[in-house]
Amino acid sequence: MRKIVFELCAETIDACLAAKEGGANRIELCSALSEGGLTPSHGLLSYAVAQSGLPVHVLIRPRGGDFVYSAAEIAVMCTDIEHAKLCGASGVVLGILRPDATVDVEATQAMVKMARPMEVTFHRAFDVTSSLPQALEDVITSGCERVLTSGGERDVMVGVHSLAALVEQAAGRIEIAVGGGLRIQNAASLSQTIGAQHFHGSLRRKTSAHTVSTADDAIDDSEALGFDYTVDAAEIRTMIDLLQNA
Repeated sequence: MRKIVFELCAETIDACLAAKEGGANRIELCSALSEGGLTPSHGLLSYAVAQSGLPVHVLIRPRGGDFVYSAAEIAVMCTDIEHAKLCGASGVVLGILRPDATVDVEATQAMVKMARPMEVTFHRAFDVTSSLPQALEDVITSGCERVLTSGGERDVMVGVHSLAALVEQAAGRIEIAVGGGLRIQNAASLSQTIGAQHFHGSLRRKTSAHTVSTADDAIDDSEALGFDYTVDAAEIRTMIDLLQNA
């Protein structure tokens, strides 16, 4: 039986604690999932490392948008890597591309070296590269331990055959972490088809909307500001069981 490693993508301390209770193997910690994920705050990172009891891998992404970064943005990312190390993180998660949509191997290698002894995951910037097979070889050359991917598609179900091909191409040289649209409903079939060991998901469930009261007549008292999201430890356990026993 394959040993399944499940990583919970978490943007709140409650999600980190649910990851621990639910039996997740590690946490990818970020903020602003609505933006595709950004680097989390110092407070969240410090508390997650101290309280979750799990390896915490920190997203290093200074802004939303594309993955082609200026020299100033690269400097910010390097500072965030050093900060993650000082806070006791076990890994960092990053992705840097060139303008031609290829992996920036040199910049990635430099960040991998800076991050040591932390592990490095190349995130879903991989999925927008011009050639997934070449990008995989480039990420391997850069020294990353794993690549997070949906197979170059909007979600893992659409990218299932590409994911299986990437696992075969990797041949144990790098870990393929399957993520992007992973759901309890598709977990078993994905695990069977792809043959990967590493899986990644947020398992967020939308709850009630926040509201605001205001003296401004132009804004209705019931106007929604946003939604709460919760992560259930029981659903994490269910996800892991489905992946493991497929």
